[in-house]
Amino acid sequence: MPSEYKQYLTFAMIAAASWLLIKLTGLDEGERVAVPAHSADYLSTGYSKWEMDERGMLSSKLLAEKMVHYSDDGTTHLDKPEMFFYNEQTPPWIIKSETGIRSADGKTILLNGKVTANRAGTEGVRQLAINTTNVRVKPETSYAETDEWAELISPPNVTTGTGMKLTFRDPIHLELLANVRGKYETK
Repeated sequence: MPSEYKQYLTFAMIAAASWLLIKLTGLDEGERVAVPAHSADYLSTGYSKWEMDERGMLSSKLLAEKMVHYSDDGTTHLDKPEMFFYNEQTPPWIIKSETGIRSADGKTILLNGKVTANRAGTEGVRQLAINTTNVRVKPETSYAETDEWAELISPPNVTTGTGMKLTFRDPIHLELLANVRGKYETK
């Protein structure tokens, strides 16, 4: 047998022996770690998202202490989210909650736990504070709603009810749906 063939045969035997050793020791199978079904693929602390209108003016802003995105369902979970909705004629609405979940398509944000919505007062615009829980917000349409108890405070008046619908853009519309009660100061 020529020496070239002996050399190729030696290399082939070494390769076959190496392959056999790898198979016998199990080194070819890397450690496989089971990834939980609902696991985060990225996160951010000090999260902020700004949206502009068609004229380039700030229309809304979303801030959160922490944001975690999940790839399995596309949701984004928020810790201590703060949402700002801007209008030209009135001060901005500021909505805060304990936690929030933004849908995969970004069209809905579920604010969980205690939720407050505030609008400062200015000349011709009364201050308004809303206290409630578990609010669904549609940022594209500046709309929010809840099925829970809600308290509206526009000093010195206080109105409570169950269920609420609120539109932040002009025309601003606020509606309590059931069991509405109020304490109003008359002049």
